[in-house]
Amino acid sequence: MFCAVDIGNTNIVVAFHDGKKWAMHFRVYTDQKKTGDEYFVVLESLCNHYGVHNEDVDSAALSSVVPSLTRSFEKNLYRLFEVHPLVVSRQVPTGLKNETIPPELGSDLICNASGAHFLCPEKPVSVIDFGTALTITTVGADGTVYGCAIAPGLLTAMNSLFNNTAQLPQVELKVPEHAIGRDSMESIRSGIMFGYAGLVDSLIGRTEKQVGSRIHVIATGGLSRTIAPIIPRIDELIPDHTLNGLKHIADLNG
Repeated sequence: MFCAVDIGNTNIVVAFHDGKKWAMHFRVYTDQKKTGDEYFVVLESLCNHYGVHNEDVDSAALSSVVPSLTRSFEKNLYRLFEVHPLVVSRQVPTGLKNETIPPELGSDLICNASGAHFLCPEKPVSVIDFGTALTITTVGADGTVYGCAIAPGLLTAMNSLFNNTAQLPQVELKVPEHAIGRDSMESIRSGIMFGYAGLVDSLIGRTEKQVGSRIHVIATGGLSRTIAPIIPRIDELIPDHTLNGLKHIADLNG
């Protein structure tokens, strides 16, 4: 099996691909204070729980936006499976025009762009990733990475509202029935959900104007399933798109 590790600012996703599909995956909380040994115990325990053993994994790849954890997970993947993981960066083949990748573009967004270009090689594509941050990464039909737009993620915005107000409650994010709420919970849902839908629509429209053509739009990330139904411009919903991009890069470097 192939092991993919996506280290994000909030969660670390560990997933296993059996050659046909993602057979299983689990998440752990991103904690920069944990030592490599502590993470090893957590990973070993979860692998044992899911029945993944040393001999089952023959390759691995790692995407990380938390530099302090990158080396730790490289070591732990070798300790667990005796494989040296590919670490995604601008320096490895991605299927993109690597010289067009912005130096500060996160490895998760490189995976998003690579996976998008692999899926749609004949048209420009934007990947909307609904994570800790809301990101929209755009790649051209020739593999040129145009760049990215970044905004606070839905949960980040909601938590900021909750933590900085005295009377507004923390609510479950789901699509409300009406744009104008009659109580705090519905009002927050309306502002966040419909507000972000409008934000995404606006950014896609402005991106198309800059690129000069219609863009194929892919949605991914934790809250993509929740908000996608109210954003008509989304053409595909692929919750595992970042992992797919990570596997595609690994295949190119295999």
